[in-house]
Amino acid sequence: MVKGPDFLFAFAFGLASLMVGLTRCEQDARKPHEPAHYNPFYVPSADEVIDKMFEMANVTKNDVLFDLGCGDGRILYRAAKKFGCRGVGLELNPIRIREAMDVAEKHQVGTLVEIRHADALQPKDLQDATVVVLYMHPEFMDLWFPIAEKTLRPGTRIVAHDYTWTDAVKAWKPTATATVKSSYRDNHKVFLWIVPEKKNG
Repeated sequence: MVKGPDFLFAFAFGLASLMVGLTRCEQDARKPHEPAHYNPFYVPSADEVIDKMFEMANVTKNDVLFDLGCGDGRILYRAAKKFGCRGVGLELNPIRIREAMDVAEKHQVGTLVEIRHADALQPKDLQDATVVVLYMHPEFMDLWFPIAEKTLRPGTRIVAHDYTWTDAVKAWKPTATATVKSSYRDNHKVFLWIVPEKKNG
């Protein structure tokens, strides 16, 4: 039996209501100790994007690379293997941390990489970073900018995948930008900033 337009409309409305309800359930399911900016979803950066980040930041064995929202740690492991540099990953999702621990032995980088269950907006030693990489939404970028401005040493390189600050007037201007093609898509954006000298006063 063919359903009429009223049935189809009701079905579509019901489906939309269900999706809204599921989204609200996900939000309500947030644990009380998780910060408001916490996003459990993880989209890994393609290898082509990671290599462009390394190139733009001019990563060497002397660097200390911090990855904010490091996921399974692939950027840190790749940097340690390619350059021999030390890496620190901050991640709130314990599932991603377990994944990073599971693949650590495969990469054979010894003690060069450290994965922490930590909030990227409350880093305890971010001042040690010489390179910071991140693939975070603009809302996080805006929250993180005052921390970066206060904590990072002049000359520290920041490289971000796809997203930048929303306040282009207040925040730092990119030193360089690039568009990268991968097997996923052909318009990845990579931004580089170099932390400037602190203003007097």
